[in-house]
Formats: sequence, structure tokens, C-alpha cells
Amino acid sequence: MARPRRPARRRYTGGMRLFPCDRYQLPLPAGHRFPIDKYALLRRRLEVHAAAGAPLTFIEPHAATDDELIRVHDRAYVGRVLSGRLAPDEVRRIGFPWSAGLVERSLRSTGAAVDAAAAALEDGVAASLAGGTHHAGTDWGEGYCVFNDTAVAAREMQARGVVDRVLILDCDVHQGNGTAQIFAGDPTVFTMSIHGARNFPLRKHPGSLDVPLEDGTRDEEYLRLLEPAVAESLERAQAGLVIYIAGADPYVGDRLGRLALTKAGLAARDRLVLDAVGASRTPLAIVCGGGYCPDLESIVDIHAATMLLAAGRSGR
Repeated sequence: MARPRRPARRRYTGGMRLFPCDRYQLPLPAGHRFPIDKYALLRRRLEVHAAAGAPLTFIEPHAATDDELIRVHDRAYVGRVLSGRLAPDEVRRIGFPWSAGLVERSLRSTGAAVDAAAAALEDGVAASLAGGTHHAGTDWGEGYCVFNDTAVAAREMQARGVVDRVLILDCDVHQGNGTAQIFAGDPTVFTMSIHGARNFPLRKHPGSLDVPLEDGTRDEEYLRLLEPAVAESLERAQAGLVIYIAGADPYVGDRLGRLALTKAGLAARDRLVLDAVGASRTPLAIVCGGGYCPDLESIVDIHAATMLLAAGRSGR
């Protein structure tokens, strides 16, 4: 089926809109393995590029509202998160200790995905400088994910009546089990996940299209499998919005990744996605996804490259 050509969109003259939420602190105990400082480092890196002329604009995201959250998540689960009444096993499953800071950060990170989706529909491309919390399901959080930001963004755009169908391209190294569970049986949201077959989560909810990879997969094989998966997803989804989870964790240096992509390979991944989505003239919202390399600068290198590549396409 041929995709319909869309009319040219109004471009935001201030540059590609980015929605950072790192100023909302997530208090973690000493030695916690989640690299929370990567988000502030990423924003600062991109601010340097913006000062040198890169077309980037930084905007504080809104805090996701109850209405936005309960379109995706069980009302009782949302209530337990907001009020600090999560059971001990729920806290362990999320992997973060509960705090008021955790609540505010989670709301802002989710709001950033909503804002990026709305901006992308106006401008063509926009990004959250956090997010990709794809392990959170209807009534649970898991794997450092409290609320599922891309699912909330998809549902909110549908609720606003600005888009009927959404495609979520998940290139985090871990399968988007929560996203797949949320949209199971829903033909209006197509979920593609390319991920380590033997990596977390142990139980994988099947999505619309899953591409499992063997441990140690390198650039060439990854790209060989990704290209037809993206093409098939675009064709089958016929979406009015693409949300791209651009994880840094397929990187060879990532301690939770188990794949072997180089930084050049990840940049080629981003170009492949940008080219395919651009050719379809579908608005694109980007969220960061995971990244757990002990060298935080390597995580920043990967995410910054994604954002700069996208910004370079934003005026086209």
C-alpha cells in the first residue's frame, strides 16, 4: 500500500525542540547502578552545541497529569505511586526507592514525551532528553520505569484528536515488554522492538513486530535486520506519528547491553531510522532510552549524536 503524501508542516523557527527534565532530582543511594547523571551531562553537551549554532531549543516539560496517566495506567497503581503506597515488591521491581523526587521526576519525564510528541506533530521532529520507560505496564513499574512515557504520549495524541495511529520504534537493547502489554490487541498503535533475545526482561510480551538478537551482535548484522523491520513497521502501521526510542545500550561498552555495536554503528542506526521516517513524511518524536556504560561520556556521545542528527533534519 502506498503511503499518502502529507502536506508540509509549519517549522518551529527556534530550532528542534528538546525537553530536558534533569533539574528534577531523583535521589538515589550511594553506589546505585543507575547512571542518573547522564541526563544533565547530555543537556550540557547539547547546550554547548546550541551556543555554537546548532538548531536546538530547550523547553521545560510539563508534569504529566492524572488524566494523561490513567489513559494508560491503572488508576490504583497511579495512586500508589503518587502517594508513596507502593508495596515493597513493587518498589523492588521498579529498582528505585520511593521519594517525592521520584514522583516529580517521573511525571516530568513522562510529560517530556507528551510534549515532544506534540511538538513533532507541529515541527516534524522533536525530542525528550530522557524517557524510553518501556518496561512499565498497565499496573506495574519495572526496570527503572515508573510510567510508560511513550505509551502515555501515544494515547494523549490520540485523545487530542491530532493523530489516529502511532508507531513506536523501540531500539533500546531491552524488549519493550510494558509497551507491548499496554497495546496488545490494539491495531491503532504498532510496536516494533529490536532487542537482545537473552537479555532483560526474562518474560517478553510479544509486540506487533519483535526482532530478537543474539548476544554479541555487531553493527553489520544489526543494521541488516533493522532496515527491513523499520520498513515493514512503517508500511503496516500507516501511522500519523512515530515515536523512536533511541537507546544507547546496544553499545559494546554497555554493562547491561550484551550486544557489540560501535558508536559509528549506532549513528548509522539513527540515520537509517531518520531516513526511513523522513521519506514517509511522518512526524518523529525521539526519547533517549537506556544507557549503562560505566563511562558516562560514551553514553552522552551516543545520545548527543542522535539529537544532532535529528536537528540537522529538522529544517527540511
